[in-house]
Amino acid sequence: MTRVIVDVMLKPEILDPQGKAVKAALSRLGYAGIADARQGKRFELTLAGEPTPADMEAIREAAASVLSNPVIEYVVDIRVEAAGQ
Repeated sequence: MTRVIVDVMLKPEILDPQGKAVKAALSRLGYAGIADARQGKRFELTLAGEPTPADMEAIREAAASVLSNPVIEYVVDIRVEAAGQ
C-alpha cells in the first residue's frame, strides 16, 4: 500500500481568520517570535500499490479541482509515502 499526501493552503491574498486566531493564541501562551500562522488542509489518499504516472496525473487533477477550491486555495505539495509512515 502507498499513501499519497496532498497539502492545500489558502492563497496568500485570502484572509485567514483561523490562522490569525492561532497566532494570537500562540502569543498568549508565550510562543514568541511567530510572525504569522495560516491554516491549511491535508488529504491522505491510499493506493493499493505503487502509483503509476497516470495515477499521479489523476491525483494532480483531483487535487486542483476537487480537493481544493481553486478560487481561494492552491495545492502546495503532492508527495508519495510508504504506508505506515
